[in-house]
Amino acid sequence: MATQATSRLGRFRANRDSYFREHQNSPLIPEQKASFSALDYYPEDPALRFEVTLEEATLDLAPIEVGTGTDEAKTYIPAGWVEIPIAGETVRFVVFREQGRGRYFLPFRDGTAGHETYGAGRYVDPQETPRGTLIIDFNYAYNPYCAYGDHFVCVIPPFQNRTTVEIRAGERAFDRSA
Repeated sequence: MATQATSRLGRFRANRDSYFREHQNSPLIPEQKASFSALDYYPEDPALRFEVTLEEATLDLAPIEVGTGTDEAKTYIPAGWVEIPIAGETVRFVVFREQGRGRYFLPFRDGTAGHETYGAGRYVDPQETPRGTLIIDFNYAYNPYCAYGDHFVCVIPPFQNRTTVEIRAGERAFDRSA
């Protein structure tokens, strides 16, 4: 079994930490970078990785724009919805697809928001399999850039993607005062 540091998730987190610490497009301001060592993550939980079918349906939702680390914005359109069994409940989320490129995007707000994770919610990027299903791995959930400073504008998860179920996976809240 791979250790956290050598696992795929461990490498993802190490790369993310390095980006935040060193890259010119990091969402951290210089004062934050000076004391930054790593983001705070929940331990990996394989039970919070799901392979699901995207139910394509007519969704009465407008496209959303997501800011990036550059001046560019990405537009996502509703692609459908998924149902995921978490903590004994079935949670339904709307999944968005990046206009023109096809990547998936899932903004969500769960029961940890505001006390363990960023209050406005987090994001996860579903991955399409060759069979046409989606892998939604909440261990890769991350904070929007506005979690790190007020100089960013971020997408707030739509009402349809808010649940009281606690999803203890991925990135935890960032302490701006550190």
